[in-house]
Amino acid sequence: MIDVTLTVSKQQVYDEVAKTTSYTGTKMQNDNSAYDRIFTTDSDRSMLERFWTEACNAATEKLKKFLVSVSDNSEGSTIDLSRDYVVELELSSSYDENLTESIQASLFSFFVSAIVSKWYKFTNKGEADGYAADAVGMMNDVMGKVFYRKKPKRVVPLP
Repeated sequence: MIDVTLTVSKQQVYDEVAKTTSYTGTKMQNDNSAYDRIFTTDSDRSMLERFWTEACNAATEKLKKFLVSVSDNSEGSTIDLSRDYVVELELSSSYDENLTESIQASLFSFFVSAIVSKWYKFTNKGEADGYAADAVGMMNDVMGKVFYRKKPKRVVPLP
């Protein structure tokens, strides 16, 4: 078996969510209030914290077959940006370790899309379903790579 540890930085996810919502709000034409309505600010973090916890729970649920350990990501009374999502998985010995970086990137994108989709249900309903579908696609990508197995190599016996 192969142990793989994946880490999703809460700070980096929140920064990416802020970039995404800022960009969306800036690009909306014919809606003067879009930026102020859509862009996530520090004061919105308490709501985002709930969405972060939901994304952690969803990822853990999907990965539970392989789970060795997972960080505590329960909602607290304060927002702690250092509480990253860290999951240790035990994968098949035929797991392709070259996929780990790609799985890490897809898991990060899952978190961003999942949080943005939930935020947009309040602020930008027209794009919420698209981001929800992106989140599902990213998690499917993670799972496809986790289940992927390298082809066995044939060992030719020495004469």
